[in-house]
Amino acid sequence: MQKITLQTLQAKKSKEKIVAITAYDALMAGIFDEFAEIILVGDSLNMSFNAKNDTLGLNVEQMIYHTHAVCAGVKRAFVLADMPFGSYQNTKSALKNALKFYAQTPCDALKLEVNEDKIPLIESLCKEGFAIMAHIGLQPQFMRGEGGYKVKGKEEGEKARLLQLAKDLESAGAFGLLLEGVKSDLGAQITQSVKIPTIGIGAGAQCDGQILVWSDAFGFFDAFKPKFVRTYANGKAFLQEAMKRYAQDIKNGTFPSEKESY
Repeated sequence: MQKITLQTLQAKKSKEKIVAITAYDALMAGIFDEFAEIILVGDSLNMSFNAKNDTLGLNVEQMIYHTHAVCAGVKRAFVLADMPFGSYQNTKSALKNALKFYAQTPCDALKLEVNEDKIPLIESLCKEGFAIMAHIGLQPQFMRGEGGYKVKGKEEGEKARLLQLAKDLESAGAFGLLLEGVKSDLGAQITQSVKIPTIGIGAGAQCDGQILVWSDAFGFFDAFKPKFVRTYANGKAFLQEAMKRYAQDIKNGTFPSEKESY
């Protein structure tokens, strides 16, 4: 099983779609590893794992803990870790916290939600040897300041700004772009305008790859369903039914059986 590298991903640009999924522990990461080129240790875990209302509130140590766990379950996939809100306010803090991820986990790269003001920061990280994916468009870490989750690229001025931002981030050294919640035509335009891979989530089919949060994709999280999610299994109902049968077997005394006893 050949390890997916930065070069592997870049070689897929415009040739083969990239499969990406989130994971927060070794068990799920190991299940997804055979099929996904990228496994993202996303700060989305604050919602799907910690039952919070947004991705904010996580610290570097928590993200490192989950990144270490995911890396333990992966043999093939490229492991990408989110830097959490507040961990890269300036270049000094970004370098300090990025170093923690690289020193304490074998993750392959880091992802940051950035706008124009962070371009010098991205350039500094890349010059120091960090592999960086830039997250643009709808940015969950900005949701409180923006008053919610808002699709980007509806207006021509915003489209032009995001297209230029994508190009500037490529020039700054980012190896890839995650495009979230942008109009499909803008997702296609950005993908065609840069030489680095784009991974979309609610950004249309023309991106170089796609990502979903695993609990959304497999039906474990049903508090709400974003428009861009396709559900591939009813995992919650499946597990609830299995748990029901397990509980019944204990209650009626059929578990453990003689075969399951020493």
